Amino acid sequence: MVKVDVICVGAAIVDIPLYPVGAFIFENVSYPLDDISMTIGGDAINEATIITRLGNKVSLMSAIGNDGPGMYIQDFAERNGIITDDLKVDDRLTTSLNIGMVREDGERTFVTNRNGSLWKMGLEHINLENISDAKILSLASIFNNPLLDNETLVTIFKKAKAENMIICADMVKSRLGETLNDIAEALSYVDYFFPNYEEAAEITNEYDTDKIADTFLAMGVKNVIVKIGKEGCYIKNKEIAKIVPAFKKDPSVKIDTIGAGDNFASGFIAELLNEKSFEECAYFGNAVAAVSIESLGATAGVKSREQVERMIKKYKNKGGESIE
Repeated sequence: MVKVDVICVGAAIVDIPLYPVGAFIFENVSYPLDDISMTIGGDAINEATIITRLGNKVSLMSAIGNDGPGMYIQDFAERNGIITDDLKVDDRLTTSLNIGMVREDGERTFVTNRNGSLWKMGLEHINLENISDAKILSLASIFNNPLLDNETLVTIFKKAKAENMIICADMVKSRLGETLNDIAEALSYVDYFFPNYEEAAEITNEYDTDKIADTFLAMGVKNVIVKIGKEGCYIKNKEIAKIVPAFKKDPSVKIDTIGAGDNFASGFIAELLNEKSFEECAYFGNAVAAVSIESLGATAGVKSREQVERMIKKYKNKGGESIE
């Protein structure tokens, strides 16, 4: 296997975003939108795409079907420089499709296929031998692939730790009613954890951001990053606890938050590879997310590190906060 910086484990699917969507659509027999098209989706391939565009070598560990959407994913990955040695094509699977219904305020709801590849990907699709020679393993989202349960994640994480890798992980809301205790052992291996506020509050039964972070730290997570939407993110470890503010967007700019969390994690991981501080990684993650939400779809916005750095410079020139 080619030596890589990051191994991204998780979903690779096809998104079909619809914008704008609201109750008004159902008042019509037919409603024309400006655009309906396939875009790449799934937490792992989203991260792999953006981290690659930010200048790093990334391998994608995922599973797809031998079908049209699967071919679309393979072609996209290859065109975007993602290493696909461990992208498993399984004839038994149907590649998952997500219909992303985006409201005018940028928030969204997904309609998914519970019999698709996202639901069927398991340990059999993970080549443990190839979890090696990388700096970071990113489990794109705990709970997103239901078969990647605590036992499976512990197996993957133990191999990563044996190879001296840093482990990053995001999460989504549990799909099968799993609780925090169901992932407790897996969390104890995680170095950087990226839940958003709603997901974290639900699973911890805490609603104060600091208490949410403390819950995860008590379980063995080394560094907690709670994404708090338009406010930015709250970071906490043994040395620091603070909000790193988001980049303020022009109210006139239409936004699409699909993949914003994946873009944040990608920016954070890219700076982690550059050995930047905890706070600097969070700041850059906010910047990447800010660029991403100005385009429809999870991977359409961020093209390069230079693009993100130009946005940061422009923001500072307007008097925005800087950690420098």
